[in-house]
Parts: sequence; C-alpha cells; structure tokens
Amino acid sequence: MAPAAAAAAASADAAAAPEKDKSKVHKLSLKGSAKLVAEFFQYSIHTILFQRGVYPAEDFSTVKKYGLNMLVSSDDQVRAYIKKIMSQLDKWMVGGKISKLVIVITNKDTGEHVERWQFDVQIFAKPPKTKSSKSKTPSSSSTTTENTTPQQPPPPAEKTEAEIQSEIAAIFRQITASVTFLPQLAGDCTFNVLVYADADSDVPVEWGDSDAKEIAGGERVQLRGFSTASHRVDTLVSYRLAD
Repeated sequence: MAPAAAAAAASADAAAAPEKDKSKVHKLSLKGSAKLVAEFFQYSIHTILFQRGVYPAEDFSTVKKYGLNMLVSSDDQVRAYIKKIMSQLDKWMVGGKISKLVIVITNKDTGEHVERWQFDVQIFAKPPKTKSSKSKTPSSSSTTTENTTPQQPPPPAEKTEAEIQSEIAAIFRQITASVTFLPQLAGDCTFNVLVYADADSDVPVEWGDSDAKEIAGGERVQLRGFSTASHRVDTLVSYRLAD
C-alpha cells in the first residue's frame, strides 16, 4: 500500500545527589547529535503509523531500539518513501537547517487533517545563518513561509549516552500510551511529512513548499522531549475531537 505523495520541530544541594561518573559522559559532536535526532525522527514516523493504525499491523515487523521493541513498516513502498525523506533530512540536520518536523494524518475520503505530530528542534551550536524557514515536502501543492527568529537556548548539562537513550525511550512510551486519549481514526487514512527547513536550504526538485496543514480548533497535548549537548527536541500532538 503506497503512502500518498507527501506535500515536500536547578539549584540542588550537591551533596544530596551522587556525582556523575564523568568517564561515562559521552559528549556527542554536532554531527553525531544531528544523526541521532534524524534517527529518532525515522523511528517516530514508523511508530506513529503503527500506533495510529494508518497501515495494518501485519505490515510491521519488530526491531530492538532504545531498549524497546519498536515496530517498523515492512511495506516496500512505505519504506522507500521514508528512506527518501530521511536521505534529505540527514543532510539538513547535519547542516543545522531544520527547525521542526511534522507528521500529518489525513482522512483519504474527506481530505481532512485529523492528527498532527510536531517535533520542534532547537540547536545549541548552530552553523551561522538563519532568516526564515519553509515547510518542505516531496511534491508540492501550496506555499507558505514561516518567519523565524530563533532564540539561542542555553545548552543542557552533559549527559551520558544511556541518559539520552532513556529520554528517547520515554517519548516512545508516551506515543504508545497516546492511544488512550487520542480519538480512534475513522476510515482510511494516509500521511504527509513536512520538514521546516531554512529558506536558503538546497531543496531537491521533487520537494516543494507546503501549507502547514494545521488542525483548526483541534486539541493540543505537549508530550516529552529529549536533549543532547547540541539539540533539544520537543513533541506536540494536535488532533480533531471526534464528532
């Protein structure tokens, strides 16, 4: 089943807490951190497609990642589509070009956007430059530009690789648990992936500008995030309440 052409985010008493073993702190380089974030996005797409029933459960297989059993699509066309997105996403992440990634679930029959998963990206060590960003997707339908004036947030405290992996695992557990409050999707659905990239980014010819595909009047729930020495990713889901 092919996905639709997508239209192309303390002051505590030191004596009270055990001192962190600095020998176990692995500070990721900017490039290493970018690859980790991109990989997180890839597994997020697969997880959301499975958990929200966009494709049949039998189209997924289990892999071990982040200490969890993750479900990834085994459908050749879905995998090829995600691979195409990721090949460009990897380059933009390493170049510090991305401010957010969005996964939009749309009802095939009505064309209504019913769910929108947004991953906001903050970069603590960004290569110089940044005027505005556009939502990009493979194959365009309409155009929008989002002007951004990003604030440089303070970098987080150094973490061990195990701590970062634990934060990521907690996000996936929360995505899995979201089925308890998200309305059941009705009818056949498809998905679009939007990537908000800087306006001066090199864009492949098969990608184009897209509208934001917001859910008007939808409910919004802020989920967990994670951070490395170079990036912070925050997660937000918007959804339309069932009639």
